[in-house]
Amino acid sequence: MAVSTSSTPPSSDRAVEWAADRAAIDRALAEIGARATLTLGPAVGDAVRYSLLGEGKRLRGILCLAAYRTAGGNADATGLAAAIEIVHAYSLVHDDLPCMDDDDMRRGRATVHRVFGVRVATAAGVAMVPLAARTALDAARALGLDAGGQAELIAELMRASGAGGMVGGQLLDLEGEGTALDLRDLERIHRAKTGALIRSSIVLGGLAVRAEAHQLAALARFGEAIGLAFQIADDVLDVTATTSRLGKTAGRDVDLGKSTYPALLGVDGAQSRARALVVEGCGELRAAGLLSTSLDALARFVVERES
Repeated sequence: MAVSTSSTPPSSDRAVEWAADRAAIDRALAEIGARATLTLGPAVGDAVRYSLLGEGKRLRGILCLAAYRTAGGNADATGLAAAIEIVHAYSLVHDDLPCMDDDDMRRGRATVHRVFGVRVATAAGVAMVPLAARTALDAARALGLDAGGQAELIAELMRASGAGGMVGGQLLDLEGEGTALDLRDLERIHRAKTGALIRSSIVLGGLAVRAEAHQLAALARFGEAIGLAFQIADDVLDVTATTSRLGKTAGRDVDLGKSTYPALLGVDGAQSRARALVVEGCGELRAAGLLSTSLDALARFVVERES
């Protein structure tokens, strides 16, 4: 059902749905983390488990579940959402390392390398990539996808995670530190570093029900728009929110000499750009008959959140 994008808060129904999805994803990650301590050994396994049990919003997993249902899915796709969250958790472990952003706090607690050491944290991040692929494969089989569907789903997740997506974007981000980037270059970085996995989260929901090509294209364009909007909102929060509210060190972008959307556009300009992207993304879904109340509300949450 098509709905308009507004500044009203999500309904109680949406809040209940998101809370239930987050709890289900958390349970799945707890089970995966417990198995990791057995299969990966006490050092790396404990670090993986620690990273998976952080108090995250599980936004990417929730987006996947919302897209899955919007595209017609009615089975339990929690395993697929958990696979996406494993990739996201791995990215945070490596992003916080001393050779990257060198951060001490994530999700309101000490970062993985501060608890387990740099070598173990690095190994844990690497181990989480095949763990995510295995989890996605198990989820695809549970959802009844054939071999071709399973391969397509895993390939999508790995593309978003690799050199053409998150990893490549992170490299560009590191290279851009201390450099005055223009808006085009900044968006190129963040469409890969942050946007690729958010886009993939939504596309995976469509792939899980073998959605038609035009539906997958609309979901992808929606994901690209809100993925970039998410990063803009993050940049704004980095300069307007406190460390306690964010659960991570505020002001790190400035400390690292990174170009940001507020620096280029001002806070008001950055917020306007993010809202415009949400309208653009929701318009793509509306045109394809896929704009559900849940995806609309999630898109608005991306730019209106306070942490």
